[in-house]
Order: sequence, then structure tokens, then C-alpha cells
Amino acid sequence: MKRIILTGGGTAGHVTPNIALLPRLKELQYDIHYIGSYNGIEKELIQQFGIPYHGISSGKLRRYFSVQNFTDPFRVVKGLGEARKLVKILKPDVIFSKGGFVSVPVVLAGKSHHVPTIIHESDMTPGLANKISLSSATKVCCNFPETLEHLPEGKAVLTGSPIRQELLSGDKYKAKEFLGFTTDKPVIMVVGGSLGSVAVNDAVRGILPELLKDFQVVHLCGKGKVDESLKGLEGYAQFEYVKEELKDLFALTDIVISRAGANAICELLALHKPNLLIPLSANASRGDQILNARSFERQGYSIVLEEEELNKEVLLQSILRLYENRNSYISAMKNSPQQNSIDTIIDFNRSCIQKSNPYFSTMAIYKTRCLLGTCFMLCSSGQTVPRNASESISLLYYNIL
Repeated sequence: MKRIILTGGGTAGHVTPNIALLPRLKELQYDIHYIGSYNGIEKELIQQFGIPYHGISSGKLRRYFSVQNFTDPFRVVKGLGEARKLVKILKPDVIFSKGGFVSVPVVLAGKSHHVPTIIHESDMTPGLANKISLSSATKVCCNFPETLEHLPEGKAVLTGSPIRQELLSGDKYKAKEFLGFTTDKPVIMVVGGSLGSVAVNDAVRGILPELLKDFQVVHLCGKGKVDESLKGLEGYAQFEYVKEELKDLFALTDIVISRAGANAICELLALHKPNLLIPLSANASRGDQILNARSFERQGYSIVLEEEELNKEVLLQSILRLYENRNSYISAMKNSPQQNSIDTIIDFNRSCIQKSNPYFSTMAIYKTRCLLGTCFMLCSSGQTVPRNASESISLLYYNIL
């Protein structure tokens, strides 16, 4: 049985792609372990799947001044020591990192123990944690063609982001019953991110009278952002968030209005949902969502409307244009090379578990020598070598050669 260590944390976006890999890894009978921070969000998300979880110390490497910049390096050094100890004990065949600062010690520990390591970069440009990890990685997976320019030649590969496969198996009839919608109007889904977006929420609600003439709207508005005055409005359903029903809502949805987080838009790509992206303003971020959105626009997957341009007239016209041309967006997404990302990434994992792996080869040679020594002793004493021992030696030699 092959053993894999998954790592990544700090935000849900550094964990959910790892979760998306779990069913396929289990199907292939991998022995799966997870390394994350002691009390990060990754611990809560991973433990519900029954995966062995190992905590290490973690510190953030900031580009800006903070008092914690003086203490966190010590946490990073401690985390590196803990990661090296875990990698030595667990003896993984491969490590897969989704980024975040907790992943850096794990990737470095993998290199020090000669374990092949694959890292995944979600955004257009590598974050600081992945920049540090690049030199220690065997392969680097990414979501956007433009990202290849920022990564080492020969290491980088365009895979897209792993998405939860259950999202592909929704039932639109269940969604229709859940929402109380009719069959005579198309459905728009509005997604403002896990915390919701005041700007997107207000803009959509501002044009509801016009929208509801031709569409039905399901609005995932974020925690604490439900508008009580709109409850019971025909053709409009709002929720802080949904869990089990999300796959069904996607199955019913014709077009989507969304922020432009990397994982969110990769889900829209995999689901072939025409989308209007309203990226988080550069004034409130380092501008990754804008870059993500523009990349999808260039590839013909999305219409982009920047937050600074957002007003009722422009938003309504963009929605109508998106719906009118929805088939061209669907066609472009179906032809995207960023399909089957889970299988692509797992194939890289499998290809990295090669006989050239020094650690694996050393262990295989050691085990072979032990078996050969045992067989020699049995033969010397006139005993028959068990068939399973002979088969084991053959398999071990196969793994070495």
C-alpha cells in the first residue's frame, strides 16, 4: 500500500482541494495522512473524514511589519523539526501540498528525506509559501496558463484545481422542490463567497424587480447577510450558505454571478456554468481575484465586471448578455484542458512514486537483502523456500529496477 501525506492549511481554500482528492485516493487504496497546524481550520475539516491528523507548529511569513514577525520564525523552525520527525516516522511515498504556511516545513522535510513532493498553486501568481517551496518540489500544478510563466520550467503543469466530485451529481428536481421554483424561468445563482459580499449582495438586490421578470434567483449571501424584507418574494430564495443542497442548486442553475476566488471559479469551470465574475477589489486584496477573473475571461469562460464599475444598469446588461451567449461559454468550458484535475494530479503522484526515489529504493534493497539472507539460511539447512518469499523478492527487485 502506498502512503501519501497531504498538507495545506490556514484557510478553507488550502484544504478543500485536498478533501476533493480523498475519495479517489481511498479508491486506489492509499494510506492517507494529513499534516497541518495544531488548531487551524484544516484540523476541523480533515478529522471528520477519519484521516490520521498530525499537528505541527506554524508561523506566518508576512510581507508587512508585525510584532509576530519576531516570534513566528521560531515557530517555523520548530515546525520544520516536527515535520522532519513525522516524515521520518511515516515514511511516505509522496507528499501533496496545497499551500499555506503550514505546508512549507512539510515540503522542506520531504526534500530532506528524498520524498517526491507535488505542490499546487491556485492563484495566478504563486503565494509566498509556495514561492519558498518551489525549489523543493518535484512538480508544481496550477490553475491558469499564465501561471506557467512564473514557475520553474520543467516542473510546472496545468491541471486545474481538484473539486468535490459530489458537486457533479446534483438533482435539479430536488433543488426545484427545495426552492419552490417553477419550470418556466431560468435560474441565476449568486455566490458572494463564504462570508458574503456586501457590494455584490446590494447590487443584485437593487435590480431584483427587473431580474425577476425573466429569471428566478437563488442567493447565497453569506453569514448574517439575509435580507428579512425580501423573505417570501416569489422567484427569489436567499440563504446564508448551503451544504448538502449545493450540488442540487448547481444542477438547476443556468448562470452564476460570483466572486473570483480560484477554487470557486474552478468549480464553475468543471460544472460548465456560464458566469459573471465580480472580483474582490485590489483595494481590499493583493489583486489575485482580478487576475483570476481576467484569465477566465481571456479563455472565453466568463464575463468580468470589476467592483468599481458595478451599478444597476451595467450589472443588468451584463447578466442579459451572459444568458444570451451562454452556449458559447459552455462550449469553451467543455473544451478546456483543465478537466479531470483529480485524475491528472493523482497520476503525477503515482509517477513520482518511482524506483528512482532514493528512500524507497533504499528500503526495497534493505528488505530484499533481509529476504535473501533468510532464503539462504533456509537453503543451507535443506529447507524449502516459501513461495510467498520468492514472490516478495521478485516484487522488490521489480521496484528497485
